[in-house]
Amino acid sequence: MTTTLAGGRAARRQTMRRIRPRRSPATVLLLAVWAGAAGVLWLWWHNTPSVADDNSKILNAGRITGLLAGYLMALVVLQMARVPALERRVGSDRVARWHAMTGRYTLCLVVAHVFLIMWGYALQAGKGLGDIVQQTMDSINQLPDMGKAAIGTGLLFVIGLMSIGGVRKRIPYDTWYHVHLLTYAAVFLTFWHQLTTGNDFAVEPVAKTVWYALYGSVTALVVWYRILTPIRLNLRHRMYVEAVVEETPGVVSVLIGGRKLHRMGAEAGQFFRWRFLAPGMRFSSHPYSLSAAPRPGMLRITVKAIGDHSERLRELVPGTKVWAEGPYGALTAQRRSRGKVLLVAGGVGITPMRALFETLPGAAGDITLLYRANTTQDLALWDELATIADERGARLMYAVNSPDGERPDISAESLQRKLPDIDKHDVFMCGPNGFAQSVYEALRGAGVPARRIHHESFEM
Repeated sequence: MTTTLAGGRAARRQTMRRIRPRRSPATVLLLAVWAGAAGVLWLWWHNTPSVADDNSKILNAGRITGLLAGYLMALVVLQMARVPALERRVGSDRVARWHAMTGRYTLCLVVAHVFLIMWGYALQAGKGLGDIVQQTMDSINQLPDMGKAAIGTGLLFVIGLMSIGGVRKRIPYDTWYHVHLLTYAAVFLTFWHQLTTGNDFAVEPVAKTVWYALYGSVTALVVWYRILTPIRLNLRHRMYVEAVVEETPGVVSVLIGGRKLHRMGAEAGQFFRWRFLAPGMRFSSHPYSLSAAPRPGMLRITVKAIGDHSERLRELVPGTKVWAEGPYGALTAQRRSRGKVLLVAGGVGITPMRALFETLPGAAGDITLLYRANTTQDLALWDELATIADERGARLMYAVNSPDGERPDISAESLQRKLPDIDKHDVFMCGPNGFAQSVYEALRGAGVPARRIHHESFEM
């Protein structure tokens, strides 16, 4: 049995809209981040007297690494706040990469700060480098808020360790996700010693006010977008599982009912974080893309069983309550800048591509979908895609392995043969990272500018 969702009125209206590309605010946001870092450096420079000896150099190096670490900690939390301007316009995967990179820099600065400050304190006390451990214990016991800072720093190390690629792949997603939430506690615990022991904030009341405003604003965004907004969304729409349908072996669609779901603001290509309130699944929240344009009374996700959570979706019973957060993602029609579009899907990456195939504005012949799978049996939602292609006059192609297992050729040359004017297309793609990278290189080789290749990875 397969679901059939095609030709909705909202979807048809979407295909008739004008192309209005929306610029990403990423450049402006990065400039703002660097301006903030420059402000932190100025604060340090303004409050730093002439450095006369080695001890002063070490302590002042510890001060600047501490100030920068405190600034980046606020950014780490901001990048976890699910702010729409970031999630829906910059892109969730890009924000996730920023978050990971900022976290690594923060941890390095924290290590440098602790080492340098404790070394400087030890020299002040007439001790040597070998006494850093004892000096650290003395500082924790004697200085205000240092005990909390030590606990927070320990949490940061645990989170950083579990976020290392090799370690993360070996632990369940839910374990990593919930441990990662301890970042909030770590930042809270380390915040207070910055103000009570930081010389820059003691001598500059304005700086202390700005620091409170920075952390207060970030806290407000987290509370609003990660707590209050999801509560409002779920109380308003009251979602539940309407049906679970097997599309192909190992791939199921979950139909989700609720109130006025088309008013959630979701667009084709976006995803939600879904929590199904069924036994054993209540504490698991996973990102799945919409596999069809939102309908007034229904949303749909299509998921391949590749883990414990996705495998259990087939066991959901109608009526199960659903808690969702979103919509997230910038892989939408807003990124489009050209009349012609190529959609490229790898495996279950077909889900956002199918929704875009249905709704992207375009006349007959403007939209092409290339679907990569191992076998024809793995082409989930194929009947729907064929129906949409017929109704829209769109082009539908698939690339599967040969009977002897040989992979199809998706190269610059093969793409140019299929689409001679491919360099005049926008390209949207979704699939595993390795697949996306190889297709990206082929597209660049075929003359498609990087700015017109739109991709989001959900292997986060």
